[in-house]
Amino acid sequence: MNKLLKPLALTAAVTGVMMSTQAIAYEAGDFIVRGGISQVDADASSSDVSVEALGGAVAGTGVDVDSATQLGLTLMHMHSGRVGIELLLATPFKHHVTATGGLTAYTDDVAEVEQLPPTLSVIYYLTEGSKFQPYVGVGINYTMFFSEESKIGGDADLDDSFGLALQVGADYQINDSWHVNASARWIDIETDATLTDTAFGAVTTTVDIDPMVYSVMLGYRF
Repeated sequence: MNKLLKPLALTAAVTGVMMSTQAIAYEAGDFIVRGGISQVDADASSSDVSVEALGGAVAGTGVDVDSATQLGLTLMHMHSGRVGIELLLATPFKHHVTATGGLTAYTDDVAEVEQLPPTLSVIYYLTEGSKFQPYVGVGINYTMFFSEESKIGGDADLDDSFGLALQVGADYQINDSWHVNASARWIDIETDATLTDTAFGAVTTTVDIDPMVYSVMLGYRF
C-alpha cells in the first residue's frame, strides 16, 4: 500500500467505526440544551471615520474591534430526526473599539461596548443515529449593543444589527442523554457608530464586525 493510500485507508476505517457505533437518534419533539464557552472573534473593518473637528471623513482612518469570550447557551427543538430549530444565547460580550490609520496620532482607545447576539437558526444533521453527528445551519442574527462608553469624552451610540448567520458543527454522543458539541459560526454584523460631544466634535463611522463565533459546549437531550 503506497504512502497516499495508507492515510486514506486509515481515515476510512476510523469513519466506518464512528458511523457504525450506533446511538439513539434524535427524534421529533426532543429538546436539546447546551452550555459552554463561546468566543466572538471579530473580523472588523470600517468606513473612513468622519471627524467634525477635522472637516469630515478622514481618508485612511478606521476602527477595529477586539475579540471576547463568554458563557454561551443554545436551546434546540427537533422537528425530525435531522432538522431542528436552534436559539443561540450568551452572557454579554464586552469589546474594545480602537483607532486605526491616521487616527492613532490622536488616540488609540475609542470606545467600549457590550453586545448580545441572539441567533435563530435551522439546523440540518448530516447523519442520523450515530455517535458522531455533524450538521450545518443557517439563520438570522439580531445583535443588541448597550453600555456604550466613549473613551474620548461625550456619548457613544451603536445601532443594533440584523444579519445572516451560517454555521457548521458536530455532536459527539457520550450516552443517550449527554453529548459534547463544537461549532463555528459566521455572523453578518454591521453597525453605525456615533460619538457625540467629544473633544473632536461628532465622530461617526460604519463598522462591519462580521465575527466568527467558536463554541465548545456540553449538551443534554430531554
